[in-house]
Amino acid sequence: MILYAFVLAYAYLSPKLPIDTANGYYLYDNTKAEIKEGTNWISIKDMSPYIIDATIAIEDKNFYNHQGFDYLRIIKALFINAKNRKNLQGASTITQQYAKNLFLNFDKTWSRKIEEAFLTMRLEAHYSKDEILEGYLNTINYGGIFGIENASNYYFNKSSKDLTLAEASILAGIPKSPSNYSPTQNPEAAKKRQQLILEAMEKNGYITESEKENAINTELIYTKTTERKNLSTIMYYQDAVISELKTIKSIPNSFLETGGLKIYTNLDMNAQSILEDQIKDKMKNDEELQIASVIMDPNNGNILAIAGGRDYSTSQFNRVTNSKRQVGSTMKPLLYYTALENGFTASTTFTSEKTTFTFSENKTYSPSNYNETYGNKPISMAAAIAYSDNIYAVKTHLFLGEENLVNFAKRLGIKENLSPIPSLALGTNEIGILDMMRAYASFANEGYKITPHFITKVEDIEGNVLYEFKEEKEAILNKSTVYILNELLANSYSKELIDYNYPTCIAIAPKISKKYAIKTGTTNTDHLIFGYNKDVLIGVWMGYDDNRETDVSTGNVMKNLWVDTIETYLKDKESNWYKTPDNVVGVLVDPITGLPATETSTHKQIFYYIKGTQPYSTNQDLEKSIETFKETN
Repeated sequence: MILYAFVLAYAYLSPKLPIDTANGYYLYDNTKAEIKEGTNWISIKDMSPYIIDATIAIEDKNFYNHQGFDYLRIIKALFINAKNRKNLQGASTITQQYAKNLFLNFDKTWSRKIEEAFLTMRLEAHYSKDEILEGYLNTINYGGIFGIENASNYYFNKSSKDLTLAEASILAGIPKSPSNYSPTQNPEAAKKRQQLILEAMEKNGYITESEKENAINTELIYTKTTERKNLSTIMYYQDAVISELKTIKSIPNSFLETGGLKIYTNLDMNAQSILEDQIKDKMKNDEELQIASVIMDPNNGNILAIAGGRDYSTSQFNRVTNSKRQVGSTMKPLLYYTALENGFTASTTFTSEKTTFTFSENKTYSPSNYNETYGNKPISMAAAIAYSDNIYAVKTHLFLGEENLVNFAKRLGIKENLSPIPSLALGTNEIGILDMMRAYASFANEGYKITPHFITKVEDIEGNVLYEFKEEKEAILNKSTVYILNELLANSYSKELIDYNYPTCIAIAPKISKKYAIKTGTTNTDHLIFGYNKDVLIGVWMGYDDNRETDVSTGNVMKNLWVDTIETYLKDKESNWYKTPDNVVGVLVDPITGLPATETSTHKQIFYYIKGTQPYSTNQDLEKSIETFKETN
């Protein structure tokens, strides 16, 4: 009794826990407007009584009669679990679940359970039952959709106040196991759970037998997928914000535990909405295809929008912050900047042909071009970039020495331990999309190293600044060399480079109204694209979580999503391209051979060079500098 009195006194004397936002945080976008899409809090008075009664009946029938713990239920659960030697029943009350959802992780440890108990008592001590129930219903997981108002809109396209008995009872069943009882993912299991809830409601006097039967027999009409408001974009961004928050050393652990923080982010609601709309439009034909996408200001590292997956309701795994995939040919701009630094120009040639590279101890490496397409002739670096020629890339990589690319990737801020192997030039290493965004940002901002980030400032509840992001931009690249590379990447959709092959982005050229630097990458399982101008950098990955093979259609979906996203985002802005540096000169050349164009040249394109390196009458041929063995067949 003494111990209980002590614990009870602790609960009443402890500070009041913040419960008015999920996780106790206030989040703001880049206009300092509060982000409400993630929680969309609604008063219990504005909820349908059916959802309240259904939740209490199935989750905690004695909710209004206990002080946070249902001791009879606990004893019953312990008896059943001991008898069956399995953890078949739980006994958590609504208050306990709410405490866990707000402030704790989901570890099944004794220390977590003890902490949950203390938090439960504090909630019961400082809040009324209606306040606790309101908070619970506003934050519980309804299949990746958090809060009853969001769930009601998501599944039925209506406010929670308008839910019918049949609709409310189907939604009340989801939180028990969101993946198993989702009515759109597992309709049979959800229906069985609904019947169980309706029976509990009848047993506890909330509804009559007739009302129960009518609800069971009511055919529910769910919102069409194309009509649903996809909350995934906001939720993925919020998760990323909270993850970044936990890495900030200046934020005391006490604030992280109890919440009440004001977090100002870089979220651009317009960019987020555009990305969301494009995902819904472009990815509707393959429900298992996944995406990781980032929209970022390359000049300061502000992350404006993300999609950590296509649908937060079916998968909360954030592929932007937590996934690493092979980056394919999106590695090549890093290689070609290194080449430009080491004396290569847009006109430097290697022969594009089927090639086997022979190394010591008779080890060989035989890369191939996409669809086995080769020029079987010397081609310029510009053409190699436009076609994404693998043979040219490996020859360049070996000529420079594999360590050069490894070191340059580190210079750009890529944290992965990259292997100095021939295939590195083709992006066989797994790298996270944020690391690639960091690298491409240095090209997009004319040579500066920046830090991609979600948070700009953090304040306590009283407005005291606990943290403020400060970027010290570091110049790490040569501005003129970056300019030349950007011009080369802008040829990815140039009609002047149509020859034995096609530039990789020629299919989306009709949609492009501004000038962009673009590079795609393709492996058997992954498709990537990074593209930018001075205003914005957008990266997209598409593929399957189980690493199954993709096909060319996935790449087409990705390219169209990228171009429609950037064109929509920049529709009201003038084309913002880079000013030609004083020591750079443009020359009209044949883009395939790299030689100066003549009146009879079939192809003509302006390429850029550091003054003194531009071609005159002969091109640079480094073919003889690499020992190769050419296949005879």
